[in-house]
Amino acid sequence: MIRTRLAATAIGLAGALAAAQAQAQTASSSEQEIALLKQQLKMLEQKLDKLQNQTAANTAATAKAKAEAKAEARSEAKAVVANANAAIPLKGPAPASGVVVTMPNNRPTICTADGANCVAITSRVHWDVGGYDYRPNTAATVPQKLDSGENVRRARIGVAGKFFNDWNFALVYDFGGSSDGFGGAAPGSLPGGGVSGVENAYLSYTGLKPFGGRMAIEAGIMDLPYTMDEATSSNDTMFMERASAGVIATSIAAGDFRSAAGARWFNDQLWIGGYVTGPSTGAIHSASSAAPAGTSEQYGAVARIAGNPISGKDYSVHIGADAEWLIQPPRNLIANTQTVTLSDRPELRLDPTSLISTGAIANASGAQVYSVEAAATYGSLILQGEYFWYNIDRTANTGLAPIGAPSLKFQGGYAQAGYVLTGEGRTYNAANAAYNGVKPAHPFSLDGGGWGAWEIAGRFSTIDLNNQLGTATGIAGGRQTVYTAALNWYVNGNVRFMLDYLHGTVSKQASPVSTADVGAKFDAVAMRTQFAF
Repeated sequence: MIRTRLAATAIGLAGALAAAQAQAQTASSSEQEIALLKQQLKMLEQKLDKLQNQTAANTAATAKAKAEAKAEARSEAKAVVANANAAIPLKGPAPASGVVVTMPNNRPTICTADGANCVAITSRVHWDVGGYDYRPNTAATVPQKLDSGENVRRARIGVAGKFFNDWNFALVYDFGGSSDGFGGAAPGSLPGGGVSGVENAYLSYTGLKPFGGRMAIEAGIMDLPYTMDEATSSNDTMFMERASAGVIATSIAAGDFRSAAGARWFNDQLWIGGYVTGPSTGAIHSASSAAPAGTSEQYGAVARIAGNPISGKDYSVHIGADAEWLIQPPRNLIANTQTVTLSDRPELRLDPTSLISTGAIANASGAQVYSVEAAATYGSLILQGEYFWYNIDRTANTGLAPIGAPSLKFQGGYAQAGYVLTGEGRTYNAANAAYNGVKPAHPFSLDGGGWGAWEIAGRFSTIDLNNQLGTATGIAGGRQTVYTAALNWYVNGNVRFMLDYLHGTVSKQASPVSTADVGAKFDAVAMRTQFAF
């Protein structure tokens, strides 16, 4: 407002000055009056400039004050919001608990968050029921009958896992063998059972990976992957029992419940392993016990090389060779005897009685078993077979007869085939150089599911435990031939039902020097109910 008035006054003075100048030109006005007007005009201009500068300064100060006030307000607002956010709990990822619980194939497994340490519960139950049609050839045949019924073949539970990625362990106890002589060490007990049921109790180190493969160095009580049939899990075999030729081989210095230490190396195509072995769990550990007799512990060794040299999407070929040595047989320290016995049941365990047996071979100083193995898969078809040669040395110095008897030689093997009707196949397990079981593509379920997987299988097996017949030092253990047909239903990844039919013949004479017939024939039907995780 003031600025407008000053401008008007200046304009008026300028007009007056112009008029005066014009009048001076026409009327010769006074020079003093003109000078005075100029001085007044200059003073007014100075006041106008001062007022303009002051107004600009006030405007800048006002703007700065407003900007500072706004900045202060924004800072206070941010502080209020920050305090409010701090008071409200944020929704974010929960802190790691350090433990991860999973159920791979329905096996309860607890691991650390980094997966380096795990422990899992494992179990399997195989419950068998069935019956025999057993027909002894003569009244001199032993036994005269076999008992039909049921048997809890396996009932295992335990834990398995790892420490710091590379240390693997297992502790598994088997409560099975309800009619198989389990725990029978006293006189009159049935054969075939162990005093201890510890099936696995071992530690394995897998941190070394030489030559581009994987390696396991292990020791303890374990199920050795010696022979292809034994390297296949009992959860995955095509038949309720393995062939007698393989069972007899593994019973010498390998098999389940065996103390051992050794190593295996493998990749996708090749498997090489070797172990030093000792007695099975439950063997006598006393040198002075009278009942049962104190016995020194046996020791031996096994070696195996096998592989999968040819493989494709729907086919594979497996070949291998095995060797086993019983270096020191167990020695009865009370009777001073040293013996080895080869025997097996008729490929079914409802009755634990063996139909073929060498009996106790006296003065056994050692034993060797050599075998070959082969298998192939094509789509849903699998073919598999093994053949074994056994040698028993009889040079132990016990002072008992027979002295200087020649070594004994036996042989046997099997061939089998399986076909999955529903189209599934068996994958290769490089860690054991054997084939995995059948996993149904469509597990059985009445609620809109599938019917599981169905498999048919057949096997021919033979074992000859006769040698040097007609001589006093020969062995008449008998020759057994068994044909087996099987139907397997894989309900899901944990449950399986098996139905086996067996037809067997045992050709046997009374003694090495007597040709009296003590053989037998039999037919049997049995079913297994199985679950495992």
